[in-house]
Amino acid sequence: MSDAKTSQGLVLEEVRRTFQQGKETLEVLRGAHLNIRPGEIVALVGPSGAGKSTLLHIAGLLERPDAGEVRLAGQAAGGLSEGERTRLRRLHLGFVYQYHHLLPEFSAVENVILPQMIAGASKAKAKTRALDLLTRMGLAERAEHRPGQLSGGEQQRVAICRALANAPRVLLADEPTGNLDPHTSDGVFAELIALVRGSGVAALIATHNPELARRMDRIIRLEDGLLVDGGAK
Repeated sequence: MSDAKTSQGLVLEEVRRTFQQGKETLEVLRGAHLNIRPGEIVALVGPSGAGKSTLLHIAGLLERPDAGEVRLAGQAAGGLSEGERTRLRRLHLGFVYQYHHLLPEFSAVENVILPQMIAGASKAKAKTRALDLLTRMGLAERAEHRPGQLSGGEQQRVAICRALANAPRVLLADEPTGNLDPHTSDGVFAELIALVRGSGVAALIATHNPELARRMDRIIRLEDGLLVDGGAK
């Protein structure tokens, strides 16, 4: 890429993905292009079944496209082995899902510590980072509580902290507030945006909520297998 700064975010180049349903070939992605710069928050919108989750899986190196390239933090992933893709994902990607997927037997702070220790951080350093993130999300007093003792909104805040624990270059979120009531969703989303902006991460957030989409920097719509830029907000 000619723009060195842009290349440190997330880039999709001519990404294609098809699925076979019986005798029918379904083209989910027909040459999708996307460029997200560090510090930019992009909304991914489109009807159910359009392929948003497939796009996120490909961008997150969980699934390989049939054609095209994914560049993450400046590195092309197409020619990498599964082990190399896993390492790149672990180093530079954070994920937030609709459901929090916290480990129920561990406390909030332990859930945020664990991915850091897996990445090689010491327990002391990981705990300091975890408590800082939880504090910024308003959860300092809930750090030692297990997920079952937290509200749905608090659990999702912990999941966001976990996704950002290793200071990723790219954050991918699939309907991160979809399981929450409107009031809780609004608060959690505001905290997510503030934390993401403060970290300078390139973020792609899939949502069905047009109000939340308008609060991001740009809206990208997935239509007929192509990404259509809705413009800056």
